[in-house]
Amino acid sequence: MTTPAEPQLGRGVVRHRRLRPRDNAFHYGTYFLMLPMRSLAAAGVPGLPRNRFGLLSFHDADHGDGRADALAWLDELLAAEGIADADGEVWLHTYPRVLGYVFKPVSFWHCLRADGSLAALVAEVNNTFGERHCYLLAGPGLAYGRELTAQKVFHVSPFCRVEGRYRFRFMRTADRAVARVDHDDDAGALLQTSVSGHLEPVTPAAMRRAFWGQPLMTLGVIARIHWQALKLITKRVPFVSKPAPPERFVTR
Repeated sequence: MTTPAEPQLGRGVVRHRRLRPRDNAFHYGTYFLMLPMRSLAAAGVPGLPRNRFGLLSFHDADHGDGRADALAWLDELLAAEGIADADGEVWLHTYPRVLGYVFKPVSFWHCLRADGSLAALVAEVNNTFGERHCYLLAGPGLAYGRELTAQKVFHVSPFCRVEGRYRFRFMRTADRAVARVDHDDDAGALLQTSVSGHLEPVTPAAMRRAFWGQPLMTLGVIARIHWQALKLITKRVPFVSKPAPPERFVTR
């Protein structure tokens, strides 16, 4: 019998740098969840309320198409894309709700085979206009530490055109997780972003430490987005009007 995987809490740093037409860089402390979604389907987690209010909580409806079972949505997505071997654990790298409120710029679904190798990765992107889009990464070159690419089709920042490509790189060990996403436009490298952190088991005490260390973490994410937008305006970075969202919800 397979031992259920334990949910993890990551505590680390978000980094972001814009290279053109003006340099603009920042970093700040953060925390996030690494949730083994198949294991959680059979058991709850002490200290992490699910689909109910808590200091920190996880809600399925914050992901996918908003249904009450986010894992069922993911399995349907993978089946529709012909990925039949993601029969191992599914780890979701995401932000929790904080006092019932959340904004998740991006979440990552790590879909494993039974032997622990990567079958697929899904980058689930939300913008500040209430829209969501998913980039599905799959194929023979998929592995931790390797660079993966996807064409950019979804509007995120009003200071970046919907053009070029994303370059993804993920690393995962027993006690650390790293997700890096760089954006290249038609002129070359434009944005460099990453989130990384050391992992520890989710316990009531660990969740309390994370909350009291940054009790307004989600509001801080929103505030920093608007502050950085103001800085780009003062640096006279051109503003880009929002285009219509892509017709398909998933880009492979």
